[in-house]
Amino acid sequence: MRRLTAALAAALTAAAALTAVGGTTADAATPAATPAATPAATPAAAAAPAPLRLMPLGDSITWGVGSSTGDSYRSALWNDLAGEGHTLDFVGSGRDGVMSDPDNEGHSGWRIDQIAGIADSVLARYRPNVITLEIGTNDLNQNYQVPTATDRLHALVDQITADAPDATVLLASLIISTNSTEEPNRPAFNQAVPGIVQAEQAAGRHVGYVDMGALTAADLADALHPNDGGYVKMATAFNSAVQAADAAGWIHAPVALTSGVIHSGISGKCLDDNASSTTNGAAVQLWSCNGTNAQVWNVPGDGTLRVLGKCLDATSAGTANGTKLQIWDCNGTNAQKWTAYNGGYRNPVSGRCVDDPSSSTTDGTQLQLWDCNGTNAQKWTAPQTS
Repeated sequence: MRRLTAALAAALTAAAALTAVGGTTADAATPAATPAATPAATPAAAAAPAPLRLMPLGDSITWGVGSSTGDSYRSALWNDLAGEGHTLDFVGSGRDGVMSDPDNEGHSGWRIDQIAGIADSVLARYRPNVITLEIGTNDLNQNYQVPTATDRLHALVDQITADAPDATVLLASLIISTNSTEEPNRPAFNQAVPGIVQAEQAAGRHVGYVDMGALTAADLADALHPNDGGYVKMATAFNSAVQAADAAGWIHAPVALTSGVIHSGISGKCLDDNASSTTNGAAVQLWSCNGTNAQVWNVPGDGTLRVLGKCLDATSAGTANGTKLQIWDCNGTNAQKWTAYNGGYRNPVSGRCVDDPSSSTTDGTQLQLWDCNGTNAQKWTAPQTS
């Protein structure tokens, strides 16, 4: 992972003396070394605004509870970013609100651990170059292992930066609440967030701190969720963080990504991850096409085929006919390299193709390597949106 340049490190050090991006914090948290539009971070010649594939990630606040339109902060953020010249694509598995691009990864009622449970798959599928992250309210509201909540948050940020090392993560403090369970614990939680950001930056990761302290109780629709005015304030804070990160040179064009269902030459069948598993060694199989995440494969351009954050893998790096295919942690080995060949996929080291044994039509048939022969058992389309 690329280390910060000396100039950028100097800019971030200078930024540490400023109020954190987003406004004045009500929790008196020490600001993190957050990228800011300081002279040291501003390019000599203004660069075009970075194209954004942005994932709003979090709980019901990201989803839009309390918003009159369901748009959350996302609509105002979209308008701000578009007005500043960014080309935009919001991404995520959910859609909520009346805005033109309502895609997001907000999940009502979810805690940090639950977001961690889906992070590998959604980040592999969408590969955002910016992630706006607001999470932790439900850990406190549900009184769920509160003393270790920020440890889980730090682990989640580690996970996100490992899954999408080219992305900028904008980590927000929790907004004010009037909830009698959540609010007493919120200041201590928020005071720990800048330290997480500092640790990530020290490791060379593009993680910025977004202070949501500008919101007050008057900006709430209920005990936990912002009203429309509160969401606008959140959008302003996130937008400022995006602009600062862009000025600091953190945001690069999104990685090229092809994503979709891979259809077999056997009619009605697809390349499938058995039981939507993320366990190393789970079988890659033939299954009736159903459009589930177990059949959504990504081609990130590095020779791999990925599903749910894992890679298509030849078991034990085998090269012989009959070597079973599985999913495994992506590791860059030749057992996980695949090239388009004769309407299917070939492993270039073995010279053998992804094969449906005996042209089976039975759901659950585990796929294998076999001498390339051009039959329908070895025909696999490029990923297609279903």
